Amino acid sequence: MTRSTTQTHRIALLAFPGVRAFDVSVITEVWGVDRTDRGVPAFDLRRVAADPAPVAMRGGLAVTPDRTLAWLPRAELIVVPGLDDHVTPAPEPVLEALRRAHARGTTVAALCGGAFTLAQAGLLDGRRALTHWRLIDLLRERYPTVRVEPDALFVEDGNLWTSAGTAAGIDLCLHLVRTVHGAEAAAAIARSMVTAPFRAGTQAQFIEQPAPADPDADALAAVREYALGHLDEPLTVPALAARAGMSPRSFARHFVAATGTTPVRWLLDQRVAAAQRLLERTGLAMPEVARRAGFGSEVTMRQHFAARLATSPRAYRASFAGAGAGVHVGVVSGGGRGGA
Repeated sequence: MTRSTTQTHRIALLAFPGVRAFDVSVITEVWGVDRTDRGVPAFDLRRVAADPAPVAMRGGLAVTPDRTLAWLPRAELIVVPGLDDHVTPAPEPVLEALRRAHARGTTVAALCGGAFTLAQAGLLDGRRALTHWRLIDLLRERYPTVRVEPDALFVEDGNLWTSAGTAAGIDLCLHLVRTVHGAEAAAAIARSMVTAPFRAGTQAQFIEQPAPADPDADALAAVREYALGHLDEPLTVPALAARAGMSPRSFARHFVAATGTTPVRWLLDQRVAAAQRLLERTGLAMPEVARRAGFGSEVTMRQHFAARLATSPRAYRASFAGAGAGVHVGVVSGGGRGGA
């Protein structure tokens, strides 16, 4: 997507029989609430369906469209909710509208089982995608040409975004806000929703929790809080492990079990997010931004921006420098739990 600083961003919530009420609510909460008084840009969210009739959802709920499929060419982002029944086919007019939108270059995002809708439309053939961890085998079985990622929160391939289940849909929606409007806007929405403002797409979607609850969870949470307050200092895994009262190996194992990612990758993700906020909010020189975010040097910061955001710190800052700036900012979101 192209970053926009002046125009209202137009988003289409694509509704058809079988879509999940939870996902419809998430999309509406992220883009359908006016938070301009908190510095969040104005959004133009439209509920789009094949016809104006209310679309029934499970539990006696319904979503009433305010636009038909003819409005989709105006949208800069189309979000497809997940499905209650993942094998139920979407209406052919909806599938054809998705094909035309993708051919135009419109960004399309599917939450959870919405990946099945994109696959049914043929958009995921030969592309990386994911869905809820319990549906991975079904997606592979029904659509063998899709390169299903087993272990991530969200991924992008060819301007098509897919996410894991439930909470990961919130992560993807916030990430899409972040890529277009910046980390501060996404954080403001997250604060309003009382949810985590930043979870990287590469984080594992399914976290094994010991039973009973991990007795070291509080120590790990305290270490993460300490690290967030000291990103400008050298933070090594042995030093963080010592603060938690664990050996480095035990600390790393418990950290992955609790967060779905390694301590090193988590630190790098938080440092990139901190650098984004500094670039958005301040006019600090690049070396100072790098120092405060804990990268040590501008070169190192630039390398991690290239790897994670597919842009440079200077280009990222330029996209917030004034009205009319437009810089494509994507994310390389591979699967897996490996460290950085």
